[in-house]
Amino acid sequence: MKILVTLGLIASAPLIFAQEPAQELSLSSAIAAAITSDPWLNGSRHREEALSSESVSAASLADPKISLTAGNFPVDTLDLNQEAMTQFAVGVSQMFPRGDSLTLSSRQKRELAAQEPMLRLDREAKVAATVAQLWLEEFKAQESIRLIERDRSLFEQLVDAARASYSSALGRTRQQDLIRAQLELTRIDDRLTVLQQQQESTQRRLSEWIGVRAQLPLAPLLPNDEPLLPESALLVPVNNDPSRYERISLHPLLQAFDQRINAMQTGVELARQKYKPEWGLTAQYGYRDDDLLGRDRADLFSIGVSFDMPLFTVNRQDKDVSAAVSRAEAIKTDKQLLSRQLMASLDMAIVQLQHLNQRLALYKDQLLPQMASQAEAALTAYDSDDGDFAEAVRARIAQLNTKIEALVIAVERQQTIVKINYLLSGSSVATHTRATQVGDEYETNF
Repeated sequence: MKILVTLGLIASAPLIFAQEPAQELSLSSAIAAAITSDPWLNGSRHREEALSSESVSAASLADPKISLTAGNFPVDTLDLNQEAMTQFAVGVSQMFPRGDSLTLSSRQKRELAAQEPMLRLDREAKVAATVAQLWLEEFKAQESIRLIERDRSLFEQLVDAARASYSSALGRTRQQDLIRAQLELTRIDDRLTVLQQQQESTQRRLSEWIGVRAQLPLAPLLPNDEPLLPESALLVPVNNDPSRYERISLHPLLQAFDQRINAMQTGVELARQKYKPEWGLTAQYGYRDDDLLGRDRADLFSIGVSFDMPLFTVNRQDKDVSAAVSRAEAIKTDKQLLSRQLMASLDMAIVQLQHLNQRLALYKDQLLPQMASQAEAALTAYDSDDGDFAEAVRARIAQLNTKIEALVIAVERQQTIVKINYLLSGSSVATHTRATQVGDEYETNF
């Protein structure tokens, strides 16, 4: 007996690459739409531009101060030439920051700005992973519905055959067989309702990222991405592969932490500049009018330098430096914690992928062919009046469940690969998605 199977990646048929219809939503187009419309990325670009602009302004001297003074007026006559000290003065003062404060402040802003491209890379990888997880979750529900609906017609035929046999005087079908067939058909309808609810719920979550396009039916194409690890790395125990630590260290989040650490260390140097004096330069020109006899009076010019003396450093400068050092060390600790979390997640995902590969091979090579043979044998025996109707129904239900379980394993495998590739997103500039057609029907002998 020949049965049409939707699970193309489980079947032994060759991979087929099909063009996505315009009315269907593929995984690649969903990810592209989510990244394009993500407002966080635009916000990150604005933050980078703001920090870059601030780095320029931070390297500039403070604006000079100009003073205009009319000084030493005699209050009895307000006569400008009565007293020799009466004058109009114009002054300019300029402050010079401590040590290399300007250079260090500018460098710190640039270092903070440099983390934004890394954060955007992580955000893009995270959005892609999130959308992929949701897309695969909806794909699992959609294809499960498709599998059940295709087998539902077979169960309807079994119910009709059982009803006809029960109505016939020569039939061997019992009333309980007919009830059993109708019960299984009702259970199938309930499973369809549950799966439709799961599909609609996932669509709502996916719409957060891609909007109304989430309502489109998914393309029947299951991604066939491979992990960004050499095949040999998937065969050794997780604790025996130091190269994984090197790959994790390239993760964009950890690279962003490096930039923040550099900025905090620059902050330590900036705090040490407070031990140095702050300088000020003042220049003033004073104009004097002629005296009462009409004799010319010399104008006056003054220049001065001011600076502070950081003498009491115990409760101020010392504490500022200590606080800056502590902040830098705290950021290093945060990076170590994140690195451990990423490494543990990677090890766990690799172990999970190893087991899923084993289960998928078991279903493909043994369980699916065996369940197909069992279902065909049970139905043949029943058709030949040599088997039990209930056994034929149970065999068909078991075969359907095995198909769905194989689909679940295949989807979980791809979800695990998505997680692994996010964790290793810094070790590859781009990944290439290879899709295998799952929705087309493959005729397979069972």
